[in-house]
Amino acid sequence: MTLTGRPATTLVEALAAAVSDDAVVTDPDRLASYRTDQSPDTVAGTPTAVVFPRTTGQVAAVLTVAHARGVPVVPRGAGSGLTGGANAVDGGIVLCLDRMTAVREIRPGDGYAVVEPGVINQQLRDAAGTHGLTYAPDPASKDWCTIGGNVNTNAGGLCCVKYGSTRDSVLGLEVVLADGRVTRVGRRSIKGTAGYDLVGLFVGSEGTLGVVTEARLRLRPRPPAPTTVVAVFDDLVAAGRAVEAIVTVTTPALLELMDSTTLRAVEAFRPMGLETSARALLIGQSDLPGPAGEAEADVMLAACVDAGAIEGYRSQDPEQAEMLLTARRLAIPALERLGAWLLDDIAVPRSRLAETILGVEEVAAARNVLIGTFGHAGDGNLHPTIVYPHGDLDARERALAAFDDLVALAVRLGGTVTGEHGVGLIKRAGLTAELDPVAAALHHTLKTALDPAGILNPGKSLPFLGRA
Repeated sequence: MTLTGRPATTLVEALAAAVSDDAVVTDPDRLASYRTDQSPDTVAGTPTAVVFPRTTGQVAAVLTVAHARGVPVVPRGAGSGLTGGANAVDGGIVLCLDRMTAVREIRPGDGYAVVEPGVINQQLRDAAGTHGLTYAPDPASKDWCTIGGNVNTNAGGLCCVKYGSTRDSVLGLEVVLADGRVTRVGRRSIKGTAGYDLVGLFVGSEGTLGVVTEARLRLRPRPPAPTTVVAVFDDLVAAGRAVEAIVTVTTPALLELMDSTTLRAVEAFRPMGLETSARALLIGQSDLPGPAGEAEADVMLAACVDAGAIEGYRSQDPEQAEMLLTARRLAIPALERLGAWLLDDIAVPRSRLAETILGVEEVAAARNVLIGTFGHAGDGNLHPTIVYPHGDLDARERALAAFDDLVALAVRLGGTVTGEHGVGLIKRAGLTAELDPVAAALHHTLKTALDPAGILNPGKSLPFLGRA
């Protein structure tokens, strides 16, 4: 009881006062929809409420309430993540930012846009396009993933090899800290070195250090229609040699790879005449204008032929180029239809690319599971996808073991456990193996400094102290 004799305000009442009644959801059926992201079989709790703020002030008010009461808060965008990073915590708050959807500003001369976290990636690209500009990061989920989620996971995409991941396009952020304080970090200029790189710290932190409520994002001139190169290989080592050769002499706009398992799955899913007998298909693009693009494409094609491609060609036909990229983007849905699935996300030095793919095949054979490998060959980021029969518990255990084998393979070959999807829940042990003990301790020091009560997305992203 309070001094006035009135009952103490409940958490839900306090949240409703912070936002509005219609922005706080407690209905059990609706809560169930916000317990997990798209990761299969990851652990999730049941939240007390899902809150839908519309302003930075409302986000700050919610965090002030949560901090005062020691209640966990899980920031969430579209829920398209694949690592359990947005999974709910028992008794906590899911802070869903998908109603903060304003493109606040586009400044072509200064080369940036200012957007709220609920803006869909493709919506920003479309808005930039009206000014002859583009937003470069293009994850496979660009049609439904949000900028806030992209920032929190440092999302990538097909164009990373030339334009980098999300971090390379973030100039500044507005962030609400765990206790409700609001700060702006970064800059408006294209370059600047003042102070610590706090923007880089928040990008990829998966909501464990603060809640992003605004992002200032770099825009670039929209490139012309690309020139596309396709090469077919009957040997994975030859495909790896081709990738190394290409990135040594030029920087393509994209350089994507699909293995034989993925090719067969895509062709069965949507027939388009893919060479399903190939061990690997390499797709490269140049977005340089006119003759320069043709010349760069010829360089890529020559590298593929010299490396041992059994077939190769280039084309400026936009429809053919779009078909090939569609084939690549269909990799996940094509493999999904074959059974239950676990999508991995590892990155290795490009010189170890062929060795990694061969290692994936060895894991598939040893664990008796189907694994289709595809990904961004130009930056060594692969997505081995493990497929197993629905409802087969033994196969599921083998699949989980294979997933851990692939993470260990990446670390063993000098790579990383995640190239663009984030750590979330499912790769904390892998992150622990990747970091030395001092680096792991630094992660926890930073977390404690910014979130001393530990309320922001607890249990996610951080390495275990000591070995798991």
